[in-house]
Amino acid sequence: MSGLSGALQGPGEAAAVTGIALAASMAVFAVFLALSGVDPLGVFESIYRGAFASWFAWQNTLQLAAPLMLTALCTALPAQLGLIVIGGEGALIVGGIAAVTAALATRGASPAAVIGSMGLAAVLAGGAWVAMAGALRAYRGVNETISTLLLNYIAIALMNHLVTGPMRDPEVVNRPSSWPVGDANMIGQIPGMDVHWGLVIGAIACVAAFVLMRFTVFGFAARIVGGNVRAARLAGLPVARLTVITCFIAGAAAGLAGMIEVAAVQGRVSSSLVVGYGYTGILVAFVARQNPLAVIPMAILLGGINASSGLVQRTHNVPDATVLVMQGIIFLMILVSEPLYGRFKVFQPWAAAHG
Repeated sequence: MSGLSGALQGPGEAAAVTGIALAASMAVFAVFLALSGVDPLGVFESIYRGAFASWFAWQNTLQLAAPLMLTALCTALPAQLGLIVIGGEGALIVGGIAAVTAALATRGASPAAVIGSMGLAAVLAGGAWVAMAGALRAYRGVNETISTLLLNYIAIALMNHLVTGPMRDPEVVNRPSSWPVGDANMIGQIPGMDVHWGLVIGAIACVAAFVLMRFTVFGFAARIVGGNVRAARLAGLPVARLTVITCFIAGAAAGLAGMIEVAAVQGRVSSSLVVGYGYTGILVAFVARQNPLAVIPMAILLGGINASSGLVQRTHNVPDATVLVMQGIIFLMILVSEPLYGRFKVFQPWAAAHG
């Protein structure tokens, strides 16, 4: 399946093809800027300054990378089974809603208990949200890409209904928002950094996902399904169950991202939760070639690009959506680069040894 072959190739070939795709993306983006009357080198320099040139920039980058790691897993894990799941945005939103609901339900308990209940509720809600699409695919043959895309819009509609109705805090007048989780129940900052603990949680989740998919029987079975679902069925593997469980784990990761955004940044659920982390996570997963370990540096890269959007806008008098154009070009080039796999003779001995 297109977009998944990188997950099946050697790390050297995946890195080489990804590097070529990123270089081509920068070249195409430079042409776009030049045709728009903007200095490409100046924009690239601003992106670097806004993302990585100072400790302040690095902290902004890492803050944005934290949710991207978790939403990227929502796409990367089902991809091991050959599924294209794009429901990270919806799972993040329902995870945030569940976290606030849990905080209100456990009000008066210790902060540790409240935070734990928020995390558990978010994991269960996000997991169930994406598992619905997995079950529809496994038992009814419904395309998971379409179902998860539609579930994103349902999640947004659900959030809008709740924050303007049953969960609305009447003291907030500038925008409809839920009741707050409380300052005592917020996740703190990493010592010595202006970055919340969600970064550590995201990195641990990526490592755990890598171990699950590469060094366990479950992961081996999932990858067999992704390689040839018919052969997996003939071998007696429970394809439907593997599909639903993997989608649940994927959604749980994105749901946890929603809880972290609520408990570490927003403090409540509002339209500020819908900023596109789920959709950027799709790009992170594809650039990382669906490798959970590679998700970590790719999330930092894309987080840095997003963090630099304000500086690019102010310095070059361009819309802050300019970086979205750059992300779109990267995504397109990643897809276009798929035919390059198997073309490099230097990597063929590795493929033969591990085929």
